[in-house]
Amino acid sequence: MRVELLVVEDCPNEGPAAVVLRRALDEVGLSTVRITTRVVTSQAEAEQLGFLGSPSVLIDGRDPFAEAHHRPAIACRLYPDDTGLSGVPPLRRLRQALKQAADATAR
Repeated sequence: MRVELLVVEDCPNEGPAAVVLRRALDEVGLSTVRITTRVVTSQAEAEQLGFLGSPSVLIDGRDPFAEAHHRPAIACRLYPDDTGLSGVPPLRRLRQALKQAADATAR
C-alpha cells in the first residue's frame, strides 16, 4: 500500500495530519506502511495529482475524501468532522479508508 501526505509549503496542519495518519495506520494493523510526504508547489502539479488542498491524503493514488464539487488548488483544506471543521482528516473516516484499501489489496 502506498500512502502519501500531500501538503503545501509551511502548512500548519502537516504535523497534526501526519500524527493522525500514523495513528490510523497503526490502529488498523498497518504499522509497517510508510508515509511519504510530498510538497505540492504549483497549480499544474495540484491538477495532475488531484490535490484538493493541504493536507491531503492519497491511498494508492486515490483521495478517499475527494468530493466532486472541489477542484484542485494550492490552498488549505478543511474536513468536516463531528464537531464542525478541522484542518486534519477525521480519524474514524481515515481508518475506514485504510481498511477498505487494505481489503481491496488483499483480494
